[in-house]
Amino acid sequence: MGALMDEVDLVSRSIAILGCGVAGFGAAAGLLGSQRILRPVHILDETSPSQDASSKQDERYAVLRALGGVIHTGVDIDLPPEVDTVVASPGLPLNHRWVVAARERGLDVWGELELAWRARLLGGSPNAPWLVITGTNGKTTTTMMTDSIMKAAGWASLAVGNIGQSIVDAVAGPEKYEVFVVEASAQQLALVETMSPYASVVLNIAPDHLDYFESMDDYRQAKARVYERTQVATLWNDTDPGTLRMLEAADVVEGCRAIGFTVATPSPSMIGIQDELVLDRAFLVERRTHAIELCEVSDIRPMAAHNVLNAMAAAGLARSLDVAPSAVKQGLRDFQPAPHRIATVAIVDEVTFINDSKATNEHAAGMSLSSYSSVIWIAGGLAKGQDFAPLVRKYATNIKAVILIGRERELIASALREHAPQVPIFEISDAPAESIMKEVVQQARAQAAPGDTVLLAPGCSSWDLFPGGYAQRGEAFEAAVRSAVSQSTVGQV
Repeated sequence: MGALMDEVDLVSRSIAILGCGVAGFGAAAGLLGSQRILRPVHILDETSPSQDASSKQDERYAVLRALGGVIHTGVDIDLPPEVDTVVASPGLPLNHRWVVAARERGLDVWGELELAWRARLLGGSPNAPWLVITGTNGKTTTTMMTDSIMKAAGWASLAVGNIGQSIVDAVAGPEKYEVFVVEASAQQLALVETMSPYASVVLNIAPDHLDYFESMDDYRQAKARVYERTQVATLWNDTDPGTLRMLEAADVVEGCRAIGFTVATPSPSMIGIQDELVLDRAFLVERRTHAIELCEVSDIRPMAAHNVLNAMAAAGLARSLDVAPSAVKQGLRDFQPAPHRIATVAIVDEVTFINDSKATNEHAAGMSLSSYSSVIWIAGGLAKGQDFAPLVRKYATNIKAVILIGRERELIASALREHAPQVPIFEISDAPAESIMKEVVQQARAQAAPGDTVLLAPGCSSWDLFPGGYAQRGEAFEAAVRSAVSQSTVGQV
């Protein structure tokens, strides 16, 4: 089917958006705002309108109604009979009754990314290439790094997806962009059917979201879908062989290349490191005998081993579009890290306080722990079905003491008692969000000595204590640190 027929197919459908959270609202607003859809767009949401007309949800309903959307709310509503396509928001379980009913009726079931790929034909940049990034950890950082590099190269670039602006709203809008840098979660990828990235990467793979997917294999298969139909370059992580296996099983466009990135000296068709330089032996004709310097390792920040891998992935995606090495270097230097990612909050009496609240799974927590040698580790929250025993076994020698918070802290405590019995454990009972971090920091200061790192890398999601998510958790930690040391000599970073 050609682009024109694809466009006719989309605008002629009767579409229902399932869920009206951030993603669902963005998808509906993008479709309706294009003013190209010929049939009513239905929005189904289990949240009922509140008595407070100024609530965020009621504001969303009002906007969508003004654009011509048909709103259905309540826990008992069913799919409208005229609908032929449903778009499931990323947070909606795949076994939700609406999704089940749609499949029983033989309807097309898309996700946000699939809708966006089709809806790009309605916008001002239908032919802009997509650089698509997924992985258990590092997605946002790599997306922002790639966007920074593309902008340094002079491209009109926009970072979208699981970051910032709704991807449907962005690609269906009239603005003209030369490239979209797309952060994609497993939930978004699970329902992809036709998306064809210009280049794609799986940064790493580790157990996560097992409260959403029925098994680790289902989660892995969802992530692997990013490689399907990739046109020019698929990138894989040499330190995580599972990413190569995922790539090897993918059905890519003929001629698409597999490009590795590694912390070792790169072989041909790889990006790697030698003598503190990041070298490209992939995107040059003489790659069997030569390499091109992209940047110095010191140009990458925050400085941590896993972040160097993120930077090499970003560089590889940009180089697939022939971006000059000088732009890679400048883009990485210009890059501003997102909050709550291995951010140094303060240095007090030679004790460093690090906020890595975005470490919401054990794999991310492990990458943080690997960066420091004597850690007062702050962990806990909602474990999402994870097993912490491998993490504790691997990093037991890095951990000096552990402070546990959150509903499922006992899972981590049990792993520590079995595999690191020498490590003291301090449990902070549940308390209001505004006060719990004060207790945490007080206990951390009592355990820390010069040279230690107090590390907030919870390995869990935060919704049990912090309804504002990992950002609220990180902000509470930073506020508690600054309050606790306000009378001390503080080296702010």
